[in-house]
Amino acid sequence: MDSEAAARKGDKTRYQSVKLPSTFSTHVPNGSSMKLPGWNLMSWLPANEIAVDLGTCNTLVYVKGEGIVLNEPSVVAIEKATGKIKGIGLEAKRMLGRTPDGILAVRPLKDGVIADFDVTEKMLRYFLKTIIDKHVFRVKPKVIICVPSGITEVERRAVRDSAETAGAKQVLMVAEPMAAAIGVGLPVETPTGNMVIDIGGGTTEIAVIALSGIVSDTSIRTGGDELDQAIVQFMRKNYNLLVGEPTAEAIKIKIGSAAPTGDEREMEVKGRDLVSGIPKTVRVHSTEIREAVQEPIQQIVDAVRRALEITPPELASDIVDRGIVMTGGGALIRGLDLLLAQETGLPIHVDEDPLTCVVRGTGRILDDFEKYRSVLSS
Repeated sequence: MDSEAAARKGDKTRYQSVKLPSTFSTHVPNGSSMKLPGWNLMSWLPANEIAVDLGTCNTLVYVKGEGIVLNEPSVVAIEKATGKIKGIGLEAKRMLGRTPDGILAVRPLKDGVIADFDVTEKMLRYFLKTIIDKHVFRVKPKVIICVPSGITEVERRAVRDSAETAGAKQVLMVAEPMAAAIGVGLPVETPTGNMVIDIGGGTTEIAVIALSGIVSDTSIRTGGDELDQAIVQFMRKNYNLLVGEPTAEAIKIKIGSAAPTGDEREMEVKGRDLVSGIPKTVRVHSTEIREAVQEPIQQIVDAVRRALEITPPELASDIVDRGIVMTGGGALIRGLDLLLAQETGLPIHVDEDPLTCVVRGTGRILDDFEKYRSVLSS
C-alpha cells in the first residue's frame, strides 16, 4: 500500500465514531486505574414527577419517563428503644414474626390508610430518596398518591403531610378505583359506564366510572389481610397450630380459592402446637382453606351487589355489555372471578398484571396530565 492510500485510510478511520463501554477505566499517574460509573440517559434527567401507590401490603413507585422503578412491601422494622429504622421494604418483611424483643416489624398502613404517621413518613422518605439519589440532578418532585375512595379528610391530610415531610414539592391524590380503571385502559373520560373492583391488602374498592368521575362507589375495609387472618384463626381452631401472617399468606397463595375450580391442592404447614408447645407439621387441603375464607369472600361479594344496586340504570346497561374489571392483588385469588360471575350474572375480566394496575394508571395520568387533570384532588 502506498503512502497516499495509507493516509486516506488513516483519515477514514480517524473520523469513525468511537463507542465507549458503560463503565470504563481511566489510567492515573501511579499506574492504577479508576472506574467511572456509566450513567444511562434517564439518570441525567431529574425525577421531578413521581406516582406512588401507597398500599397496605406493597408500595409501588412510577417515575415519568422511566416506568415502575420500585415495588417493595410496606413494612418497616424499628428498634423499640431508640426508634431507629433497622430495615424497610423486603428486608423488613423478612423480619415479620422473627424479630427479637428489641426490634418491632410493623405495617404503618392499615385498611388502606395511614395508621402510624411517623413510620409512614420515614418509609416514604426512604423510598423517594432511593429514587431521587439514582439521578444526577436532584429536585423536589411533584407526587401523585393513590388513596382509597372512602378516605376521610383527616386521613387525606395525613397522606399529604407525610409526602410533604418526605420531600415532595406538590402532592396530588387520585382515588384507587379511578387509577385502576385508567391503568387497565378503560375509557374513563367517555359517558360509557365502566365498573372496577380493586381488591387490595386492606380495602376493596368498587366503583362505577363515567365522564372522568366516580358515579357510585362502595368501599369496605376487607381485603387480602382479612383472608390471612381468617386462615390464622382456622389453623388455630382446627389444628391447634399457631402460624404467623407470612405462613398464612403463603397458604392463601398456594392453595387458597374462593370457589371450586376443579384443581384441588394440598400443602404441608409448619407451626407451633398450642397444646404441647413444640413445632409440628400438618397437611392442609384446599377445600378446608376455601371454607376458612368464606366470610371475608362473602363480604366482598355483598359489596359488589350493593354497588350494582346503587348504579344508575343507564350505566347499569353499559356494565351488562362491558362486564366488570377486577384489579389488585386480591384478583389473583383462584375462583374469585368465577364466584362473582355466578353471583352477578355479569362477565368478569381480570387484568393481566392486577398488582400494578393502580400505579400504571397513575403513571398514565402523569404522562397525559391535561387529559386526566379532572380526576385529581389536592
